[in-house]
Amino acid sequence: MEKKLLNLLTAFCIVSLPFLFKGSKMRENLLIFFSKGVIATLLDAYVVGTKRVEYPVRPLPRIFKTNIVYDLLFFPILSVIWVKMSYNDNFGKTLLKSLVFSVPMSIGQWYMEKNTRLFKWKKWSPFHTFFSVNLTLFTIRGFVGLLKIFDKLKGHQNMTDL
Repeated sequence: MEKKLLNLLTAFCIVSLPFLFKGSKMRENLLIFFSKGVIATLLDAYVVGTKRVEYPVRPLPRIFKTNIVYDLLFFPILSVIWVKMSYNDNFGKTLLKSLVFSVPMSIGQWYMEKNTRLFKWKKWSPFHTFFSVNLTLFTIRGFVGLLKIFDKLKGHQNMTDL
């Protein structure tokens, strides 16, 4: 059952990729995707290395101790969607929209931990998931904010060069 769930999640992620990376913000979306992949992989490597979480069923178990589907596909895709949803929002709206992602993910992981072998929590809880999801979402949002500032500075500089 777990392998089927991972295959379904992988297929869903791969099918959704072309829809996420089109349009004028493709560069930002790619930065979000790859940045979130790096952050999620580093955080997950720490969590697994300190024996807080274990992934009994995962892709390429001889190579990776983490679940690369979550770290390199699922979480990055969710981050791209979240940034698209909250791109022009103020902090309050952005915070509310982060709850739309972090609360269901925390509850979903709690349920999956209890009912599957996809991961086992040792020193982990839904609150850890909630905090780490929000921390990484806002970190990525900060990167996007920096990109916006750099783009404005670049645009302003180009205008003064005329």
